Amino acid sequence: MPLHPDFGSPYGYEYSVVGGDEKVADVTFVESPGESDPGPYRIPDNAPVEQAPDGHVLAIDPGHCQLYELYSAKRTGSHQWEAGSGAIFDLRSNKLRPEGWTSADAAGLPILPGLVRYEEVESGSIRHALRFTTPHTRDAFIWPARHKASSATSPNLPAMGQRFRLRSSLDVTGFSPETRVVLNALKEYGMILADNGGSWFLSGARDSRWPSRVTSELRQLHGSDFEAIDSSALKVASDSGQARQDNPSLTPPLPSSEK
Repeated sequence: MPLHPDFGSPYGYEYSVVGGDEKVADVTFVESPGESDPGPYRIPDNAPVEQAPDGHVLAIDPGHCQLYELYSAKRTGSHQWEAGSGAIFDLRSNKLRPEGWTSADAAGLPILPGLVRYEEVESGSIRHALRFTTPHTRDAFIWPARHKASSATSPNLPAMGQRFRLRSSLDVTGFSPETRVVLNALKEYGMILADNGGSWFLSGARDSRWPSRVTSELRQLHGSDFEAIDSSALKVASDSGQARQDNPSLTPPLPSSEK
């Protein structure tokens, strides 16, 4: 299957940057209230809502160092929202969500940090793993994921949190400079399975500045260009998303039928 860059000028995730005077919003959870953070959420009334079926809302609050993410969200009134689930991430902490808890993403991870963003590509470097989806996952999750979303037990299916890395042997010299930034990140950090969705859908932020050549060139990649990686050697603690900084050797690729 080819890689599908799910971003560009008319596509991709939108997010809000919250001002310091933003009022607290009242959020009611209707699907997973027991796995949702109660708040407070500072989400603007004009925050963009992703089109159905997922209805994600992402808002970053620099003043309080918080990231707010909602799933299946809709605004019901002034500073009032309804959502299937929601999560608040403290940007000063590496702490993961409680084990077994979802977030706005099936894997229980934050969405925004895993997006391909134009600002990073323009800077010449992406220094983090990226986010992707696939339609079929296993009834399991592995670090750094905290939640699963499948009843399938086939060992050939990937678990939530599985990391895939672009093979080091892939020659990137023929790609444009912008695309090479993305490819180098996929070689260095890989991409983490975060939700059920489109096959090999690589997530990114919507931005009118995206050159069309970036998405067209990324479509030249296929699942066979990636290898499944056991990244458990990077783990500092089970409840922390912090990764070891001493570049531990990763174990050989894991088998996968998703290629």
